[in-house]
Amino acid sequence: MSQTTDDKTVADFFAGIGLVTKGLNLAGWETVYALDYDKSKQSQYEDNFGKGHYQLKDVTEEKGSNVPNVKLAHASFPCTDLSLAGARKGINQGESKAFWEFARILKEMKQAYGEANPNFVLLENVEGLLTSNNGLDLRALLEELNGLGYRVDLLRVNANHFVPQSRVRIFIIGVHESLVEVCDDRNLIQLHKMRSTNARPKKIQEYISKHSDINWYFHDLPNLPTSTIRLQDIIDLNEEWWPEERTEYLYNQLHARQRSLLDDQVKSQNYKYYAGFRRMRVRDDKRQSTVELRNDDIAGCLRTPKGGSARQIVVRAGKGRLDARLFNGREAARLMGADDFVIDSSLSLNKALFGFGDAVCVPVLGWLGEHYFNTLAEQPEAVIETVETSGRLALNELAA
Repeated sequence: MSQTTDDKTVADFFAGIGLVTKGLNLAGWETVYALDYDKSKQSQYEDNFGKGHYQLKDVTEEKGSNVPNVKLAHASFPCTDLSLAGARKGINQGESKAFWEFARILKEMKQAYGEANPNFVLLENVEGLLTSNNGLDLRALLEELNGLGYRVDLLRVNANHFVPQSRVRIFIIGVHESLVEVCDDRNLIQLHKMRSTNARPKKIQEYISKHSDINWYFHDLPNLPTSTIRLQDIIDLNEEWWPEERTEYLYNQLHARQRSLLDDQVKSQNYKYYAGFRRMRVRDDKRQSTVELRNDDIAGCLRTPKGGSARQIVVRAGKGRLDARLFNGREAARLMGADDFVIDSSLSLNKALFGFGDAVCVPVLGWLGEHYFNTLAEQPEAVIETVETSGRLALNELAA
């Protein structure tokens, strides 16, 4: 049974606390199925989106016939073995090999509902996927989607286009070939579409050109917006700051140049906020725990708090004061564009931060939903133009 063009339903794999659901909701898409194995994440999800469609199980235990017939399947599969901060085992080992379970489920969904279903696939992961195993892990993923009947697009989006957080992620979009009208004389149109947006920067274009035999589809997209939200806009003014002695300890963990920066700012009549992490660095000629602050009015990438150094610090300087503390759950929600997300007051800070650190930025999904999937879902079948790349389109030349 084929999908109707106005059916904007989503199955969300590795759903976490539901920020993909929240983001796609902004563009009118409804998540009717969500899957994850973490009970705490399920509880947070259901506090915000209701009960009944969240499946608490490991992806290895799920079958495609249990998943509803949806228009869009999304998967933020584990980044543990792809991140530059990890062991870089790749897509075939460790937690990141869960992608192949998602691919299996897609095959089973097609057996249950027809080869064209779901019409669209969306994958999200860290930027390290681009270079993992010299780019071959990403290629294997793209080839798998091609084999499942999807033409693919590749985007790189930093959340700082929407919120005051530096959070770079790679997005892979699959559009089923039954929706694509293949042409062999539209090279210039496809080149324009590939270059139409800063969501396909040079490094993305270079990857595409090196893998021109992949069956690509490039959607015409606008440039990413420029965020007007600053770090100070997400600060919870009701949160308590650390005692003076703990703040002084942090101050002494800074590089001398950053201590000087704060000394000058303390004399200001206005507060300025800085975000930072503890890292092992050479400081005062010795490798030791060091606090490094950003001075660009945005936070660093939220992480899952598996250790003390993974928890992000906020520092306030000005009006004769210097204060510091950890970002709280409400601020983490705001950094992810989930300002009104319901956070259970009994939830520990670590569990709240884990949920947000393991999630996808809400307005990024809203942007993709509006500018990518809505425009595709509203078109009749077989009118989306692309080109045949196998031997007829030299993307490596077009991207030069």
